[in-house]
Amino acid sequence: MENIVLKVEKLEHCAGLPEYKTEGAAGMDLMAANTEDVVLKPLDRALIPTGIKIELPRGYEAQIRPRSGLAIKSGITLSNCVGTIDEDYRGEVCVGLINLSKEEFTIKRGDRIAQMLIAPVVRANIQALEELSATARGTGGFGSTGV
Repeated sequence: MENIVLKVEKLEHCAGLPEYKTEGAAGMDLMAANTEDVVLKPLDRALIPTGIKIELPRGYEAQIRPRSGLAIKSGITLSNCVGTIDEDYRGEVCVGLINLSKEEFTIKRGDRIAQMLIAPVVRANIQALEELSATARGTGGFGSTGV
């Protein structure tokens, strides 16, 4: 496992720095830094501040992902599925949440609302072709390989 340095600026309203909860955790938990409770009604969305800014090393991104327990137990997930923070972004890390349950859900200051993974980035050189190479699957998509 490679270790890198993630520089974090703690803003005045920060409720806590990102934290790995176990030795083998791939993602670090992000905490809500809202100053007042946020009530999400069913299908409501909200942008929740974390109170931090980050500086990623060159060639890395941060991926913001749902917390599985929050999603399964309460129906709270990310409104954009997985968020990407590019290495050159210097604004506050915020998390777009959506309530997919049938009940209201309250987000309190300090709640663990998402997880952040740091990952290397590979950039592609685009090569335009008249035709791609053939494969056994070909153009079969969405369900073409079975259930």
